Amino acid sequence: MSDSSASKPWYVYLVRAANGSLYCGISDDPHRRFAQHQRGKGARFFQSSPAVALVYYETWPSKSEALRHERLIKALRKTAKEHLVTSFTP
Repeated sequence: MSDSSASKPWYVYLVRAANGSLYCGISDDPHRRFAQHQRGKGARFFQSSPAVALVYYETWPSKSEALRHERLIKALRKTAKEHLVTSFTP
């Protein structure tokens, strides 16, 4: 792994679907990933309800840390996820 990829931050993000549900994922560029989701690429989740907004993201120094926190967020109840969204300031 090169130094540039080792030092590149990773993000855990939440995207709001048109039906109100929240999708959690990780990416090294959450805005690019959201654009992919809007085009229906990369996650079957959005086949039934389109992606409408990138509503939350947090930065982690490595992919492994982002994956760990993604698992933690996915385990939260929807009310806790909604709290992350309402308290988010980019």
